[in-house]
Amino acid sequence: MESILVQTAQPAEIILIDDGSDDDTLIELQRLQQLHGSGWIKIIILDENSGPSVARNIGWSNATQPYLAFLDADDSWHPQKIEIQYGWMLKHPDVALTGHDCQQVDEGKKNCGPKSYFNVDPGFYEVTKRQLLISNRFSTPSVMLRRDILQRYPDSKRYSEDYQLWLEICCAGLKCYRADYSLSFLYKAAYGQSGLSANLWKMEKGELDSYQSVFKQGHIGSVERFLLLVWSLLKFIRRVCKIFLFRKV
Repeated sequence: MESILVQTAQPAEIILIDDGSDDDTLIELQRLQQLHGSGWIKIIILDENSGPSVARNIGWSNATQPYLAFLDADDSWHPQKIEIQYGWMLKHPDVALTGHDCQQVDEGKKNCGPKSYFNVDPGFYEVTKRQLLISNRFSTPSVMLRRDILQRYPDSKRYSEDYQLWLEICCAGLKCYRADYSLSFLYKAAYGQSGLSANLWKMEKGELDSYQSVFKQGHIGSVERFLLLVWSLLKFIRRVCKIFLFRKV
């Protein structure tokens, strides 16, 4: 929220989703709402934890503006993210989704000293269907998209749910663009730290399922699906080997 409040171009509305928290999260959200006004900050309470897909889809369905962006509780935005990204999308209304680079920040180090960008050309370039199938080019806190597109996060999915959505948007023929500016910050531990490596296989299965989904929708053929599955598994093996070497060191 702090990174949203200091945006050089303020969002028209902020929708906060309490996804079944069992601590003082709701109290803090209500404090923020009272401080900044219920006309600007909306709070939606989910009775039980339903996962990121459900939470984001509910926020999406309650949004009123033509463009929206996502920000998880453990990420933050560069102060000029909305100014740069939203400004570019307004000039390119035919583009459905944009993303940008993200900077990894050590856990606990919130003050990462973001660089200021003045009068810059963000240099967004198109991400093709083939490029996106080979590798996920979009991190969730980097994404801004048009609210009117039909695709949504897969509700029942908790791993690689964002990648599946980007694939379905791109494979449907909608334009997707990316910039190399770091306009978001990630505070999650790197793979192999803080127990996150235990989720690697779940994430891999989520990616494999994403390829299966676009195959069933007719966006890729059997041969292409097979090659992508092999490529994904090879990348997974490489990640596991890197983690093993990291721990050995």
